[in-house]
Order: sequence, then structure tokens, then C-alpha cells
Amino acid sequence: MDLELSEEQQMVIDMTRSMLEEYSTVDVVRVMEDDPKGYPDPLWKQMGELGLNGLLIPESYGGGGQTLLEGALVYEELGRAMAPVPHFVSCVMSANVLLAAGSDAQKQAWLPKIASGEAILTPAWLEPERGYGEAGVALEAKADGDGFVLTGRKRSVPYAGVATQLVVLARTKDGVDLFLVDPKAKGITSKQLLSQGREPHFQLDFAGVRVNASDRIGAPGSGWATWNDAMLQGIVLLAAQAIGGADRCLLETVAYSKERVQFDKPLGAFQALSHYMADASTRIDGGRVLVHEAAWNHAQGRSIARFAPMAKLFCCEAYRETTRVCAQIWGGVAFTIEYDQQMFFRRAKHLQLSWWDTPYLEGLIAADVLDG
Repeated sequence: MDLELSEEQQMVIDMTRSMLEEYSTVDVVRVMEDDPKGYPDPLWKQMGELGLNGLLIPESYGGGGQTLLEGALVYEELGRAMAPVPHFVSCVMSANVLLAAGSDAQKQAWLPKIASGEAILTPAWLEPERGYGEAGVALEAKADGDGFVLTGRKRSVPYAGVATQLVVLARTKDGVDLFLVDPKAKGITSKQLLSQGREPHFQLDFAGVRVNASDRIGAPGSGWATWNDAMLQGIVLLAAQAIGGADRCLLETVAYSKERVQFDKPLGAFQALSHYMADASTRIDGGRVLVHEAAWNHAQGRSIARFAPMAKLFCCEAYRETTRVCAQIWGGVAFTIEYDQQMFFRRAKHLQLSWWDTPYLEGLIAADVLDG
């Protein structure tokens, strides 16, 4: 693997960082916390105009046709800025599901709109007390005439309040299937839930929601395989997001440790604290290499069944541990609302628990190591 970035890749980083410094300031992020909509229009519009929403979508559908490696570079910047956008749920997870299994009509109808930012799609996946695996999908999709009737509950559906369509995982007689569902369809009720990361999450109840057979994505019973493959790609980007957040948190802490004086010398001069920061820097650099290796392997057409879970497991732990150490260096003020460190701390734990948590990731890695 060549660790040297190309000129074009560096331009993607510089463009994304410059845009986020203007449109995703800390003040903007704070305003969006717990907001039902969850993202500012100027930021979302700018991402669409710069081609970032369609970065991973093929050019034939109005996207940029870039690889997962370019996506990882962008996601590190999104994590650094704590950018409040529905990019992951719409432009990554939903787009990947459609690309992998959608019909021509579904792709033509939604991928160009996802790429431009005109439409926002979000997955309705998790259910109360059901876990992250295939067995956790219990929402029933019962065949009825020329369609299906959906009944059940979904939890933690991000950005459902602004979604144009839901990508719903449901259980049919064939297994797990994916369906496109209008969030305003009769029979759907929603309630906003508070999350540790402060992005908008919703509980959705489906009471006899009818969908057409043409709304099913992919062949009967193929939904989980499609979803699992999309998740493997997605968690590589979340690992990059974790590294971006950890890196910025550490940089701000290093700057603080040089300015804050205690016992007539800066905090950074104390050996124990300097070692904490050295360990954090090492973890961040190691995580970045692991992310790039996973993304590069996918770009080369190789399996990331082990690399992707390893990347998210390691990078989310590095993010959580970095924010913990940095909070100690800042002292008690790190946990007060007025300081930014608590924002990184909360997001680190939320990211570690979301989109496959530590035990599930460890199980995937163990299965590949022992059985592969």
C-alpha cells in the first residue's frame, strides 16, 4: 500500500477542510445539537455544490465516482469538524444499498437526488432490545396482494424527521428484505429520541404500513447480505470520522497544555501528561493507517471483512480514550457545557456504540480469524 497521497487527494482534503471551517464552526454545531432537523441548510447546500454528497456515487448517476479511500479522507475532516449532516445515512448507507441491489428504476429515481442533496434517505434498521445482527430484524413485512404490510417498531433512526424516503429492514417469509418507504405514509408515527452524540434520532412505529412490491430493494431474502456489505464499507468511513475527531481534540489539548501554567510551568512540561499525549498521538496515527489500509483494499477489489471491523473497533476506542485523557488534562472544566471538549467526549462514546458496537465488531473479527 502506498501511504503517499496524490495531489488530487490532498486537494479533496484541503477543499473539505476549508469549507467546513466556514460552514461547520463550533457555534453552528452547538446550534444543531438536539435540533429535530439536525443540519444547517448552508452547509448541506455547500457540500452538494462541491460534489461531496455524490463523492462515492458513480458519475452515471451524477456523482464523483471516487473510491472508499477518498471517502475516508473526507470523513476524517467531517469528524474533525463534528459536521452535523445526514451524509452518512443518505450518501453512504442508503446510496450503497441502492447501488448494490436497487432496480434500474430505483437507482435512476434516487441516486441523482442523493448526489445533489435534493433527497435524504435514511435506514430504519435497529429495533428495541434486538441487537445488531440479522436476528435483530423482527419488523414484519407480510405479503398482501401486490404489496406488503409493515408492522413493528424501529429505534434510533437518524434524520427521520427530514427523510425523503426510509430504507427499512423488515422480515418476510423469505428472510430479511429491504424496502423503500415514504416516512409520511399512513400508519407511521414518530417520536424524537435524545442521543449522546446529539444528532436527531427517532423512534418509528409502523402500524399496517402498506408498500408496493416494486418498493422492495433486491431479490427476495437478499436484504441482510446487501445491508452487511454496505455496513462494512460504512464503518471504514466512521473509523476515519473517529480519527478526525480524536486528532482535533488532541491538538486543542496540546495547545492548552502549552498555555495553562501550574506550579510555575506549563501543563505539557509535566512528564505524566506529556506521556498521555504521546500515547494518544500514537493511537491516532496507527488508526489512520488502519483506516487507509481498509479503504485501499476495498478500492483494489479485495475483501475488507476483517479490515473494516478492525478499523472501527480500534479507531473508536482511540477516539474514546483520547477524549478521556484530554478531559483529564483540561481538568473539571472539560465536562462543562461552555467548553468544547465535552462535545468530542460525547460523540466518541456515541460513535463507539453506534453502527456495530465493540462486542459485535470483536465477534466479526474473531469469526474471520478463527473460522476464515
